[in-house]
Amino acid sequence: MSLTLAALATLSVAYLVYHFCWSLFFSPLARIPGPKSFAFSRLTLAYEDYKGTRTRKLNELHRKYGPVVRVGPNEVAFDSLSALRTIYGAGSAFERTSFYDMFQAYGRKNMFTYASTKDHGERKRMLAHAYAKSVLLRGRNSEMIMSKANNFLELLEREGRTSEIFSTLHYFSIDNITEFLYGKFGKTACLEGVAKDRALISDIMDVSRRKLTWFTIHFPNFTSWLYSQTGFMGGVAQHFYPMATPTTYTGIRLHAMKACQAYSSASEDQRANEESVISKLWKHHRTAKENGLDDLDVAAECADQLLAGIDTTSDTLMFLIWCLSRPEHKAYQQKVIDEVSKISNAELNADGIPHSEVCDKLAYVDAVIKETLRLFAPLPASEPRSLPRASTIDGYLIPARTVVSMSPYTLHRNLEMFKNPSEFNPDRWLDPSQDAAEMKKLFWAFSSGGRMCIGMHLAMAEMTTLVASMYRKYTTKTSGEFNTVSPGITSRFEVFYDETCRDVREHECRIQFVPQ
Repeated sequence: MSLTLAALATLSVAYLVYHFCWSLFFSPLARIPGPKSFAFSRLTLAYEDYKGTRTRKLNELHRKYGPVVRVGPNEVAFDSLSALRTIYGAGSAFERTSFYDMFQAYGRKNMFTYASTKDHGERKRMLAHAYAKSVLLRGRNSEMIMSKANNFLELLEREGRTSEIFSTLHYFSIDNITEFLYGKFGKTACLEGVAKDRALISDIMDVSRRKLTWFTIHFPNFTSWLYSQTGFMGGVAQHFYPMATPTTYTGIRLHAMKACQAYSSASEDQRANEESVISKLWKHHRTAKENGLDDLDVAAECADQLLAGIDTTSDTLMFLIWCLSRPEHKAYQQKVIDEVSKISNAELNADGIPHSEVCDKLAYVDAVIKETLRLFAPLPASEPRSLPRASTIDGYLIPARTVVSMSPYTLHRNLEMFKNPSEFNPDRWLDPSQDAAEMKKLFWAFSSGGRMCIGMHLAMAEMTTLVASMYRKYTTKTSGEFNTVSPGITSRFEVFYDETCRDVREHECRIQFVPQ
């Protein structure tokens, strides 16, 4: 027995020595700069994930080691325009990794989770027209967005001009995206006060979802097994759940499924004149003997786009309003007010809301949105990719299946491109002394290439219309401690906020709206 144990111990030590020597000295990645503790074990980065410090840590490593940093035995982070084009640019063959599997819905892949560019492209073609800018700025979609902007202003008058805007802006984004996706078959009325619809954001508010995300990424099989247990074992397993059931997005995905079931069971007459996303996908619906999408494929695609269309828009709007409302940014808010006040009566609808097509052309509003997205990108963390063959990026050999990534957080804080990168300054985008064209090349809030966010034009239409409508009627001020305290948002397993502030309040932001 003792000989067997000694042999096992010897083999274990030999393996560790081999792994250590290979990883640190002989691997093709050994040439890439970075801390040895990250290069030796993936657990080092996993620990940063657990602490919720991954993105800031990687930014720190880039500042120390340069634009190419080894952050794991098989992972490299980049921070350069050349790498951005190689990994994420048009025509890139780099694929999404298994990291994205956690975004599947009902056990089905969707456009966001497809690894290959071919599968992603085929699904995207089914939806591209629905998300075209020309389609979103005119007709029914424009009327929908203007209607929700008016509902938001009515909510302020009805429920109080000192508002907790993390919640109310989520109502705005949920009402827009549900009607856009499902039409009359699943649209919500959060802004009008419907309690069951408003309850959907409880899925988003539970901070324990960060812990569930960590386990899902780093221990996917164990996490799946844990939540699948029933009976006696289920009773035992629940004591070890990273997040108590119902878990994150349960309510939203249930709403999404019910909306799809309602559409599926509707008659052709009931579906007539529908211009929703689900109606576009249904054209590719199949029976058991045909090629195309089945019910779950359609449901999964819509559910993913529902989730993608909530936090992204509402979180950006929250930070935008909070930034403009801070005393030190009063001049920026006044520039927005001056610009939107020039919108003529002929450019308003019957409720006094500017047409979305008009709002799209507001240069200063656009600069404010860009600056907000630069500092507070709703998805600021790493976007991992890999390639099934070896490649060269920024002069380094990258073996096949190495995980490579970049993050908006780091790109948007590039010290050479953005002067005082931690400072909120919308004027930088219109300053003739700044190279706006070069700054835009590093602006990555909506990703780039074939994987660029399909909902970008919808998000921009919602944001420009609400901002213009709001600042035609109100000035805004921070309320209470939010002069010096930053609101915070949850993204995967991290909390993001304005790091120049002394404290943070996750999922909370209080603003006072003062009639002009």
